[in-house]
Amino acid sequence: MINADRLWKNLLDIGEIGKNPDGGITRLAFTKEDRQAIKMVEALMKEAGLAVHEDEVGNLIGRKEGEDSNAPAVLIGSHLDSVFNGGIFDGSLGVLAGIEVLQSMKENGISTKHPIEVYVFRDEEGCRFNFSLLGSRGMSGTLKLENLEYRDNEGISLAEAMKSCGMNPKEFFKASRRPDEIKAYLELHVEQGKVLECENLQVGVVTGIASSLRLMVTVTGKADHAGATPMNLRFDALAAAAQIIGVVEKETRATKSAVGTVGQIHAYPGGINIIPGRVEFTVDLRDVSIKVAQQLEKSILSQAEDICTQRGLKLEVDFLQRVPPAPCSPEIIDTIAESCRELGIKELHLPSGAGHDAMQVVNLCPIGMIFVRSQNGISHHPAEWSTPEDCTAGAKVLYQTVLKLAE
Repeated sequence: MINADRLWKNLLDIGEIGKNPDGGITRLAFTKEDRQAIKMVEALMKEAGLAVHEDEVGNLIGRKEGEDSNAPAVLIGSHLDSVFNGGIFDGSLGVLAGIEVLQSMKENGISTKHPIEVYVFRDEEGCRFNFSLLGSRGMSGTLKLENLEYRDNEGISLAEAMKSCGMNPKEFFKASRRPDEIKAYLELHVEQGKVLECENLQVGVVTGIASSLRLMVTVTGKADHAGATPMNLRFDALAAAAQIIGVVEKETRATKSAVGTVGQIHAYPGGINIIPGRVEFTVDLRDVSIKVAQQLEKSILSQAEDICTQRGLKLEVDFLQRVPPAPCSPEIIDTIAESCRELGIKELHLPSGAGHDAMQVVNLCPIGMIFVRSQNGISHHPAEWSTPEDCTAGAKVLYQTVLKLAE
């Protein structure tokens, strides 16, 4: 029911788009590499007999009509954009497996009551503009006009990037869907962790997705001479930032469930012999419990304020992104688990610490996710790898689940 060789070939082929010398993938949103990947997938959709169009935020959508064209659609989705120097499976596996499901259905003459759509969501990672889940926000109606003013490192706004791809950013609202149009959403994705590998299992059934909070923290002190300024007369922004970063790690570890990351830091003016007068750094906090996430945020920001007050520094915190936890539908969880059992695949129920487009689609309809084992738990890295056998197992579970949901 699944052409494993075709799925694997398509994965390797799309892995050549945006490939770096070390084997990693850089395919940022609205770049020529991103557009090239979109064109390749568009051709695959048409080959599978799907009606294809692109919506007002750049999502590529392929639709297979059902016997009842007025019935709500079952959606399969993921993304094609990457992080800087990422792997070939993140996002791409979900898109290509979705197309493979519909290609196989076409070849086997299988029809369903409900229409089925494959969504390629634009800019899921958010690496270029520090704003993730663009396409799924647009589709779920949570995107705002001011979000399109986020800029990349070259000063290009998201709106300008969309225009360069032939879109009209002011019409972004037209990409939104109504809840009565969609029955369910499914997403197949590599786990990006080690749980399945440690349990020696191919496939996982996701129970929910952790919340995501992204902050830009700015500490402002006073730049001064590194040799002539005594330690007790310094207003060192970097020393304070280091303390705050330590708090992020300490408080996150104490929860036993949350994760916290400082992924970017910039010190100004940046001279080896100058006390830093201003420091900017990002904070990424995640937890599957909204209560734990809120308590963690409150504790970290309170201590950061105390640190800066004690040192005579100014603290500013900009909220770049706040996405609540997204629970998966119990009914879809059961359906995925049943599909696993029918295929003789032992499944494990587990949460997702990583964010996915499903976090936005949950605003419209019930969601479900299927994980595929990641070798050594590595992701967002050139060494990201899942075996052909594991990818095929995940695609088979997706196939069975789609048939059940689409009736």
